[in-house]
Amino acid sequence: MIKQIHTDQLKPGMFVHDLNCGWLDHPFIANAFLVGDRQTVDKIVSLGIRELYIDTDKGADVEEARTVEEVSADLDRHLSAIARQGPDQAVTTALAEEAARARRLQGEAHKIVRHMMDDVRLGQQIEVDRIEPLVENMVDSIFRNQDALLHLSRLRHHDDYTFQHSVSVCTLLVAFGRSLNLERAVLKDMALGGLLHDIGKACVPDAILNKPGKLTDGEFVKMKSHVDLGLAVLQQTPGVPEIALSVTAEHHERYDGSGYPHQQNQQGISLYGQIASIVDVYDAISSDRCYHKGMPPTQALRKLLEWSSHHFNPQLVQTFIRAIGIYPSGSLVQLESKRLGVVLEQNEKNLLTPVVRVFYHAAQQHYIAPENIDLARSKDRIASFEDFAQWNIDPKQWLPA
Repeated sequence: MIKQIHTDQLKPGMFVHDLNCGWLDHPFIANAFLVGDRQTVDKIVSLGIRELYIDTDKGADVEEARTVEEVSADLDRHLSAIARQGPDQAVTTALAEEAARARRLQGEAHKIVRHMMDDVRLGQQIEVDRIEPLVENMVDSIFRNQDALLHLSRLRHHDDYTFQHSVSVCTLLVAFGRSLNLERAVLKDMALGGLLHDIGKACVPDAILNKPGKLTDGEFVKMKSHVDLGLAVLQQTPGVPEIALSVTAEHHERYDGSGYPHQQNQQGISLYGQIASIVDVYDAISSDRCYHKGMPPTQALRKLLEWSSHHFNPQLVQTFIRAIGIYPSGSLVQLESKRLGVVLEQNEKNLLTPVVRVFYHAAQQHYIAPENIDLARSKDRIASFEDFAQWNIDPKQWLPA
């Protein structure tokens, strides 16, 4: 049986089923293992992990601990309550009209981030004024129809993770900040921070960035140094606003002080750093990388909600979920009718009833004529979220061009 326990309940002889943290947030070779000694327990606690999952069939039990099914049911109830509140912003431009513009913006953003990384590697200065027109256009696109850019974050190749992650974080920051009714000037500074937040990775060896396996303790330390390295670069770059510096400096800090590089807690992290930490983790755990498989977006949101009891501002996590939807644009879902479809747009009144493009029958295992279904006007409902890879489906075929 899989159970969730607090780390202060962890003892030698227990079998860790899941450390319940992001892949890069711990230095253990595996995510599941038998706890052999007190030193291992202390190491887990020192990483800031507050709760984890044990397998009682493979190790010692904690009788009063909740089962994974009980935890999951609580999260589902919480998500449903959030969904009933609806998204915070209305759409002003049709998805089909905005999709082509969004795709061009995303392609331009990938090129700019790649060039910035190359400039830093060569010791050249970043030219912020070359980035600002792109940032302005991305903010405008989000205001017209944020789903056009957000669904593109599902279309990526793991070999280009660093560049694509920066662009996705930029997009998500604007959508999130807009839902908080932040001023457009603030949103532009946040967007710039999103594009720049991982610039310090240009100073980390590619062998570490792209290692197809677990990092050693030394490599783990070097990887984490990208925050301070990036901040140092940006502090020497004319035209980088303070908000963008906060996004870069604080995106790995945590609400309870368990993050890095300076273990700041809720009193020490700016609003922009708190927002960036949520967005950065969401995109990281829902993305495929050379060393691990990303989880479906809805599962990633459930993890954020679970971790908001310690690591993230819980009110901000709920706002973020409302901003991008329970089933974010670009997600694969299965309807009660057994049809599979990709989420195109959110419903302005209920996040549980987005517009879905169905194209495959799961029970009959064959493709069907594509059809866009507004679930707010249909008796059909979403039964589950799915994984494109498990169904061997290419999302690029079914998302707006």
